[in-house]
Amino acid sequence: MQKVFVGLSGGVDSAVSAALLKDAGYEVVGAFIKIWQPEFTECTWREDRLDAMRVCAALEIPFKEIDLSEEYKREVVEEMVRDYERGITPNPDVLCNRSIKFGHFARWAHESGADKIATGHYARISDDRFTKSLTLRKGVDPAKDQSYFLYRLTKEDLERTLFPVGALTKSEVRVDARRRDLPVAQKHDSQGLCFVGDVSIPEFLSRYIALKPGDVLDGRGNVIGNHSGAALYTLGQRHGFLVQKGDTHVPHYVVAIDVSNNTITVSSRKTDAATQEAEIENVSWVDDPPENGAAISAVVRYREEPVGAVFADKVVRFDEPRIATPGQSIALYRGDEIVGGGTVRPQRR
Repeated sequence: MQKVFVGLSGGVDSAVSAALLKDAGYEVVGAFIKIWQPEFTECTWREDRLDAMRVCAALEIPFKEIDLSEEYKREVVEEMVRDYERGITPNPDVLCNRSIKFGHFARWAHESGADKIATGHYARISDDRFTKSLTLRKGVDPAKDQSYFLYRLTKEDLERTLFPVGALTKSEVRVDARRRDLPVAQKHDSQGLCFVGDVSIPEFLSRYIALKPGDVLDGRGNVIGNHSGAALYTLGQRHGFLVQKGDTHVPHYVVAIDVSNNTITVSSRKTDAATQEAEIENVSWVDDPPENGAAISAVVRYREEPVGAVFADKVVRFDEPRIATPGQSIALYRGDEIVGGGTVRPQRR
């Protein structure tokens, strides 16, 4: 019998994952991952830990806990802050998956006797019957698919990982949890990153980055307003700054960010923030990379519709312009299979 450590978040998805694996005959261990929380925010980790323990009691499986707060602070939070300081927008969920869940947690689980780990991600691992190779695919629920955040996994990760709810819809997971009378069956999904809590990203960053007000510019370089600090903004953003000159009655969108001069440039046309191509760095492949010039599809932001694209020499050329924010992830797909991705490289000055 294979032993599986299930990362229990205290939510319904991971709870049902543990239940399904027990039904399937695995020896299941519930494991709660404690992450870092600053003293000035409120976080639900204590309640989440208690819910994870209640799930283990209901399923009659062992409960374990691993404290990865220092690793999370160093490898996710501090990395995120450094990126914002550079004027690029990071994706902390991608960092967390690679470093924490499929890094430190996976290694600890295997050192503790686990054959595999499992999480409540909405994604699927398939065994290609022709190549006998594992592939990573979208979850069947398009509204919950989380494959975008998993493009940095490797074949080795797939061999030791299970995604039990990836073949289910969220409503089916809820029904299953209620049928089993799991203690988290009615619990709401968590929103955002735990360490931020109820604090806004600007307020959080202000604790770590020296921010000062700066000028809002139009496309000709004229000062038309002011903002709270260039590092806080991302391309396509339409709130959080003040336009005082020109056409003040229409929405304006951030189309350029210059942290060195502490300015942002805005336009009334959101399309001015879009680009036909983006160079990616920190490239990672789940499967064999596409050949140069191969047709693929790309997802530039979570829950954004895939767009047809061509990949060549680390450059993704979109069939239709997209807002590709420096630092954000672009996930590359062949159909519903995710083959890899990377982060948008800041434009060279």
